[in-house]
Amino acid sequence: MVSKGAAMGSASAKEGWSSRGAFILAAVGAAVGLGNIWRFPALAGESGGGAFVLVYIAFVALLGLPLVLAEITIGRIGQTDAVGSIKEVAKRSQASGGWSAFGGIGAIAAFLILSFYSVVAGWVLYYASVMGGELVAAIGRGDPLGGAFAGESVDQIQSRMGDLFGNPWLLLGMHAGFMGVTWFIVSRGVHAGIEKAATYLMPAFFVLLIGITIYGAFEGNFSEATAFLFTADFSKLTPQVINAALGQALFSLSLGVAGLITYGSYIRRSGGLGGTSATIALADTMVAMVAGLMIFPIVFAAGLDPAGGPTLVFQALPVAFQAMPGGALIGFLFFLLIFVAALTSSISLLEVPTAYGKGEMRWTRFVSASIFALGAFILGIASLLGYNVWAGVSPLGFWSIFEGLDILDTIDGFTGRVMLPLGVMLLSIFIGWKADAKMLQASTGLSNTTFRLWRFLVAWVCPIAVGLVLLFGLFPGLLG
Repeated sequence: MVSKGAAMGSASAKEGWSSRGAFILAAVGAAVGLGNIWRFPALAGESGGGAFVLVYIAFVALLGLPLVLAEITIGRIGQTDAVGSIKEVAKRSQASGGWSAFGGIGAIAAFLILSFYSVVAGWVLYYASVMGGELVAAIGRGDPLGGAFAGESVDQIQSRMGDLFGNPWLLLGMHAGFMGVTWFIVSRGVHAGIEKAATYLMPAFFVLLIGITIYGAFEGNFSEATAFLFTADFSKLTPQVINAALGQALFSLSLGVAGLITYGSYIRRSGGLGGTSATIALADTMVAMVAGLMIFPIVFAAGLDPAGGPTLVFQALPVAFQAMPGGALIGFLFFLLIFVAALTSSISLLEVPTAYGKGEMRWTRFVSASIFALGAFILGIASLLGYNVWAGVSPLGFWSIFEGLDILDTIDGFTGRVMLPLGVMLLSIFIGWKADAKMLQASTGLSNTTFRLWRFLVAWVCPIAVGLVLLFGLFPGLLG
């Protein structure tokens, strides 16, 4: 009799990456998103720069990389969706199939995150269109290298975000447009959709990232930015900063949403996974570093506050683009860059539940992608209405840590504080203690010494560290 896991593996056998390079591009695209371009610079700014960056890099090496390898290995062995792959690994390890629960947590978290991620990406799409209009206007004035928002005051420029939030129909249109693009790519399949998108989008992303960084090095205050990012002031290493760095290291790699398990299941060729996982973690970290070097020279040159938080991207930087040479062009390219980063991540977020629908529910890819994209779109409407029609609604206001949060921030906070760390902790315990060691070593291709070190980190260090993230996320008062 053929096992359910084997049957599921054969059912999905037609889908797979054409090469190791294609998988790496797609996996890096899944990890690189708004968390790198938007959240990392904001956290670095709020947390004092260099000390935060140093701790962040250490956590990526000690925790992020081992967990990336753990997720990919599960998918490689299971050859189906996250839930089915975990069941298969558990079966081969003579462990309970109940461990697949953390795959379910990841799939649900991916669906919930996609719902508001698309709304935020809609803001990016709006600003990209605005900056595109500013570029066209600059060209029309005969000044293609001129600044943006000619003749507008700082208040007028910064009020655009408030105007956007106050217009539910505009927010809905941007949300629908972004979700529609994501659905179209995922519905086309792994090779014709996800891989092809990654093959074009990721090189474009890196060209834009490097190009804008070079621009900032010449036109911005590059020396102050490098000093801010890479000069460590350990007096600023508070428990809050350390916990923020740990959370960012884990979740900027898209850990906990089962994306790398799902992508790992499409690996069809043999070969070690250690180098592939290291490449993904290194690329993600380098993007975060370069993103800081891209944004902060412009911030310092314009006299803006590096601790401006999320508003830094949507309100502060557009002011800088007004005064900078070529500001209209650079502003358009900057938001185009963020759009590409958001799209590659949203593709992986939709692919996780889509693969679940295919593997566990036996739906076709088109049906599964359509159901989950539509569901996430509808849920996202609640998030965008939280900025206008339903302003003041706090769904989990009875819980002190979510008190006063709007709908979008509540979903973001619940997935980030509860679901992701819980899923990652269960992942680390499963791989560190329950999965068969010989099977894991054969799949990862690690040497005996490296394998023992990896298993130790996953079994002991990761559960404790992620457990602290979960604990302090639920009880922030413990940090003082």
